Amino acid sequence: MPLGVSLPVAVLIGILTAVQARINGSLGAAIGNGLVAASISFGSGLVLIVALCCALPQGRAGLRRLGSGVGRDIPVWMLLGGLAGAVTVATQGLTVATIGVALFTVGLVAGQTVGGLVIDRVGYGPGGVVAVTVPRVVGAALVLAGVALCALGPGSSAAAVWMIVLPLLAGAGVAWQQGTNGRLRQSLGSPFAATAVNFASGTLVLVLAAVVSVVVSGMPQTFPAAPWLYLGGPLGVTYIVMSAAIVRHTGVLLLGLGSVVGLLAASIALDAVAPASSAPTLAIASLAAAVALVGVAVVVVPRRRR
Repeated sequence: MPLGVSLPVAVLIGILTAVQARINGSLGAAIGNGLVAASISFGSGLVLIVALCCALPQGRAGLRRLGSGVGRDIPVWMLLGGLAGAVTVATQGLTVATIGVALFTVGLVAGQTVGGLVIDRVGYGPGGVVAVTVPRVVGAALVLAGVALCALGPGSSAAAVWMIVLPLLAGAGVAWQQGTNGRLRQSLGSPFAATAVNFASGTLVLVLAAVVSVVVSGMPQTFPAAPWLYLGGPLGVTYIVMSAAIVRHTGVLLLGLGSVVGLLAASIALDAVAPASSAPTLAIASLAAAVALVGVAVVVVPRRRR
């Protein structure tokens, strides 16, 4: 696949990620319970990825290796990457309807960048230890500056300030999830089987959390009829499979940078069309996204030269 085709696909992956955040946030607001909405999203994704694993030879082989290797070649902690995905989807349902997709995205990218620095430094990922260099620290600081600008600038509210903590934590969890999934993919030899493990563990945690939430606050009184509100899970499976298909052509670096470009651009566009109640102004969100994007570029471009 030529780079002229695979790189736009990487941007599309970021766009789909932003759309998923808006869908899950809208579903959570419509239901009145972000945890129930997250369970629906993750559960539908689980059904789809299990069907793909059963249909594809590579997926079936990965599931067989999983069944025979758990507790021996595959430690149990490798199966827990889906917990971070569950936190991310739950955070979408809890915050996006209030703070908007752009602020959520900037916070997520910031948490992922800073978390990635730590994960790389301790050597948790499959690539081993990656040194903390000046460009990586400067880039992470710029991304955090984008978060501060978005959360504290004109048009911000008290809700936006404290809610930004949730996507920051979710982003740090995504960095840990990427390291865990990288190891799991190496062990299983199949991105489809690794994705199925993630959706299974995430769905289990979210369903348990949703049950507790329903017991405490009661069952949601209504479920919206609009079909598009239930597409969050299938969208998640779609961009994960797309990532697995193009990463050998783009490399991890260009895949990550392209998806961040699509994610930030789509987030701003979605908030411009349907602004959230406590979202920052369009100008502030655009400036913050630009600062965050420069920070990401500062982090990754020197690594590509080396």
